[in-house]
Amino acid sequence: MNEIGNILRVTRESSGVSIEEASNDLGIKEVFLENIEDGKIGSFQDVFQLKMYISEYAKYLGLDAEKMIDSFNEYLFEYTSKIPVKEIEKAVIEQEKEESQQDKVVSPYTKIPKNHPMIFYRVIYITLAIIAIIIIAWSIKQITINKRVTDEISYVG
Repeated sequence: MNEIGNILRVTRESSGVSIEEASNDLGIKEVFLENIEDGKIGSFQDVFQLKMYISEYAKYLGLDAEKMIDSFNEYLFEYTSKIPVKEIEKAVIEQEKEESQQDKVVSPYTKIPKNHPMIFYRVIYITLAIIAIIIIAWSIKQITINKRVTDEISYVG
């Protein structure tokens, strides 16, 4: 990345264009252009935006933009391929832990229902069936007791 930045800086300086003038002409902040020239890739959050800035800056300075982007892509490939796979896996696991620990706002429409074991449903169904049988038996008993009481009262009088 330093090579790309140096090429852009040398070309800009040799053409007599100040960084402020390039910033105004391109509509890109001076800080971004300075970071590109210094090779500070870490100061950009979006790689695609950085590529766009490099391309526009190269065109503005009369350089081959495609060649600059190819150089940047090669640098990016080398930079990312040097990260060991174990470190990437470790970072993914840490990120998943952080996401799981965060309180998430969940809508009742998007909430994933919990799966209860089948025994849970069986216990509920059996309990409801027993309650229904008790209610039916109690109702029958009430009707027969009340009928017997009414029959006894009618014979007395």
